[in-house]
Amino acid sequence: MNKVQIRHPWQTAGLILCAFILVSCGTPPATEQAIVLPASSPTGEVATNTPAPQGPAPSMENVIPRPVSVTPAGGTFFLTAGTGIYVDPGNDQLTAIGQYLADHLKPSTGFALLVQPAAGAPASGNIYLTLKGADAQLGAEGYRLTITPDLVTVAANQPAGLFYGIQTIRQLLPFAIDSSSVQSGPWAIGTGTIIDYPRFAWRGTMLDVSRHFFSIRDVIRYIDLLAYYKINRLHLHLSDDQGWRIQITKWPNLTLYGGSTEVGGGPGGYYSQDDYSYLVRYAQSRYITIVPEIDMPGHVTAALASYPELNCNGIAPQLFTGIDVGFSSLCINKDLTYDFLADVVAEIAALTPGPFFHIGGDEAQATSIPDYKNFVDRIQAIVQQDGKQAVGWEEIAQTKLLPGSIAQHWNPGEGFASQAVQQGNQVIMSPADLAYMDMKYTPDTQLGLDWAGDISVQKAYSWDPASQLAGVNESSILGVEAPLWSETLLTLNDIEYMAFPRILGYAEIGWTPQAGRDWNGYQLRLAAQGPRLEALGVNYFAAPGIPWPTK
Repeated sequence: MNKVQIRHPWQTAGLILCAFILVSCGTPPATEQAIVLPASSPTGEVATNTPAPQGPAPSMENVIPRPVSVTPAGGTFFLTAGTGIYVDPGNDQLTAIGQYLADHLKPSTGFALLVQPAAGAPASGNIYLTLKGADAQLGAEGYRLTITPDLVTVAANQPAGLFYGIQTIRQLLPFAIDSSSVQSGPWAIGTGTIIDYPRFAWRGTMLDVSRHFFSIRDVIRYIDLLAYYKINRLHLHLSDDQGWRIQITKWPNLTLYGGSTEVGGGPGGYYSQDDYSYLVRYAQSRYITIVPEIDMPGHVTAALASYPELNCNGIAPQLFTGIDVGFSSLCINKDLTYDFLADVVAEIAALTPGPFFHIGGDEAQATSIPDYKNFVDRIQAIVQQDGKQAVGWEEIAQTKLLPGSIAQHWNPGEGFASQAVQQGNQVIMSPADLAYMDMKYTPDTQLGLDWAGDISVQKAYSWDPASQLAGVNESSILGVEAPLWSETLLTLNDIEYMAFPRILGYAEIGWTPQAGRDWNGYQLRLAAQGPRLEALGVNYFAAPGIPWPTK
């Protein structure tokens, strides 16, 4: 890839550890508020947050991701100041989910909705979240949403299903429900029944915080937006040639020196272990699993510059601020390399309750194939010893994969994913020419790269993960992930511009059965999301050809 001329001055955002959440990793907080930030376009235009007056309830057909089954009934439920949110008693997670919904409804309605326990269905005019009576077909993340003129009921087998069900409730309300200031209403929800559950277990996106560093506040904002569309994995690319972004106590220079710059020569930054733990807990409260990545054995200039003994010649390279790839490698045959990696994996694994650890493994041109295979064998074992499943870019499938290891397909074309499937391992689908959100929308897009081709909103949506690669079918696919590399992205506004609205399409690919997806219907539902994104203050790309409502 060629070097990129940065088009924006660096804007520093301090690390902010928001004091309104102080909870353990195991229990989502009950009073957590979404962080809403102003957004501006790459040209500096500030997004508005002044929704138009409300009409009737939005169509049940406009939900994204599209539910498995929607049966409208033609009536209306009205959310009022007297509405309460009732949950099964004795379950802290349900109370937290109920409070999350109350907190999201209050800014726009002005209603202080109470969250209360109920042993059974409450009286008329209320919302009821329950783990009783759900069908087995819903699985761990599905839900049944029943709306009558008297009651809104979400039933699920697990708390995650209830959380996703209330995201649907939010989308069934008028778009002004997502405003940060009080709106006039009325707050109508159309009646009917929705039965819904995901196609794939892994519905994710990757955020590259190595090429350019993004603050905790930025990542939290992104998490909140991802949760709205039922994304459940956030893969954080925490190390690369340009910067090491996670504190390792046994190897402090990784962040103190290796984290001190970024693409273009900016100041960089890093997350302390407390910062990272906070992000993990926050994501958990939104039912999103953080997947940490330490890229290896290549993409390691920041590490080699911090500790030259990790280099075979013992000489520290200069810190790197360009975007070239494939030129760096850990010293594969040094025992110190594996002592180093054992420390890194152990410290991050201890901070990460999720089951996954991403080992990178891509673009290791500076490592010989025999050394590469030996390396992947050893690092898989280290990851497994710390109780995690190794995830790696698809090049790792050239080696003998351990049971449970996962290969992530990214290369345009066939790549190595089928070799993982042949070994009995699963695959995450992230083809660069279809799913890389850092690719330009059009040749005229101000941000992004184009080495894998432009990816329009239609192209991002109109593909089926199960029909891309020979030998990789539905049962061998763990899920879908849309990576967002940050060579040209400096700010939260840049992240939003490149991710939205494409991430809505990727969310639907991961959630909705293939038979329930089509471009003609999707573009209408996407257009209906435009005012909702504006109410949220999202700096989205208003793709031409989409029938966005006239402002």
